[in-house]
Parts: sequence; structure tokens; C-alpha cells
Amino acid sequence: MEILHTVAELREWSRLERNDGGNTIGIVPTMGALHAGHASLIRAACKSVGFVAVSIFVNPTQFGPNEDFARYPRTFEADCALAKAEGADVVFAPSVEELYPAGAATFVEVAGLSDRLDGHSRPGHFRGVATVVAKLFIASEADRAFFGQKDAAQVAVLRRMVADLRLATEIVVCPIVREPDGLALSSRNIYLSSAERAQALALSRAIRHIEALAAGGERRSSPLIQAARAILTAQPDIRLDYIELVDWNTLEPVEGTAPNAAGGTLFAVAAWVGATRLIDNTILQ
Repeated sequence: MEILHTVAELREWSRLERNDGGNTIGIVPTMGALHAGHASLIRAACKSVGFVAVSIFVNPTQFGPNEDFARYPRTFEADCALAKAEGADVVFAPSVEELYPAGAATFVEVAGLSDRLDGHSRPGHFRGVATVVAKLFIASEADRAFFGQKDAAQVAVLRRMVADLRLATEIVVCPIVREPDGLALSSRNIYLSSAERAQALALSRAIRHIEALAAGGERRSSPLIQAARAILTAQPDIRLDYIELVDWNTLEPVEGTAPNAAGGTLFAVAAWVGATRLIDNTILQ
């Protein structure tokens, strides 16, 4: 497995592999601190395309001024070992200066969607995400890019970006990977104390409860949201950011108490557990 550091190197690798028998290229964009959820994305990519690149880049433009950019976990050697073990062909690990050269003044913003869900509480977050992912797509010239459903709002923003810019990269969404007790895997889980981690299980309990209510025929948004809120607010160290039922394409709320939470609606929750912000979601079928 190669480790590449420049856009020129990644583009050259992609073109050489593609031209050697018409191979397809996949990319798994990550910020490192890889875990079993990332491993599942790499495996999915290896089954789907001929060659796979895993990017490892803690993107400064998607962090707010009071967020955890400086302390975000960085475990590069372990990340490379995991990527290699799962079958990745290259790791792309650029410097900040490589992706954001001095004087760079071009950013990508998906208007509307970028202000919803996580974008509402983290202004500028999705602008940073869209910009860096567009750079990765352009640099890698990937046929497919693999993301986890846990970042469902991000997926909605990137799908719109790809459609609006007529990019050739197809976005593939893979299932959420959870711990045996139900906690959605996240690089930020390491911030949790043992007591906070126990309380964090309320997120997945709320998800399962909403799925059960929906499976039983409940399609009214207000009762579903209220049921989830009751589970989460019962925990003393949980502070809610949002609980929403939205259209997954537009991230517009499904409002009111009419039976409007139809199949395909995204139920999403974000909350601080202590000082750690976690997200979780499900697609109601």
C-alpha cells in the first residue's frame, strides 16, 4: 500500500490504474482515527471498485472556532495499518497547505441544505465539508465515494453538490456500524467517560424506539419526536442539539401531527453527552 501526499501524486495514481485495463477507482474520505465503521466502508469499496484510496485529513475548514480541531484524535500509523489490512491500495494524507494553498479563495457551499440540522448548530461546517470533498473528488477522479449513513445530513449535502456540479463521482452510502450495545461508532467516542458512555446509549435507544413506533404504524411527526425527546432528556448529562424528522433529500422538516412521516423520512438526533457532541439517525421505512 502506498502513502501519497500531493494532489499530483493521487491524480497520477488514479489515472495509471484506470488506464491499466479500464479499472474503476473508489475513495473513502476520512479524518483519520479509523474504527470498525471506517473499515466497513473500505471493505465495501474494495468489493465495488478496482482500486481504493483512503484519504486521511483533519479538515480545518469544517471546524468552528470553539470546536475540537486541535484535540481531534490523530492516529496515523494505526490508521494506515487498518487501511492496509482492509485492502486499500493507497492512503492519501495531504498537508493543510496542499489542499488549501496560500491565498486560496474558492469554497463550495450548498445553499439551503448547509444551514439545516448540523449546519444550523455548526455554521460553516457543511461549507468546509463540501469544499474538501469536492477537492478530493477532483484530485482522485474517483468513480465512487463511500460514506456512512451516520453522517446522513452530510450525505444529503454532498449528493446535492454532486448533482449541481455534474460531478462524475457516485456517492455510495453504507449502513451505520454500532458497538454490541448499540452505540454508533464515532471517532469522538473516545472523549466519553465511562459514565457518559453509559448515558450516550440513550441515543441508540431513542432510535430503536422510534423505529418500533414507526413499524407499528405511527406516522405523526410530533409524537415520534416527543417520544425520542423523553428518552434523551431523562439522562442528566445529555443536552439536546436537535431531534428532527426531515426529508432526506432536502433536510426540510416533516412538520405537524398529520401522518406525514412517510417511508424514507430521516429521523436524526444530535446531542452533547457531557462535552462531546454525538449524532445518530435512522431512515424510517
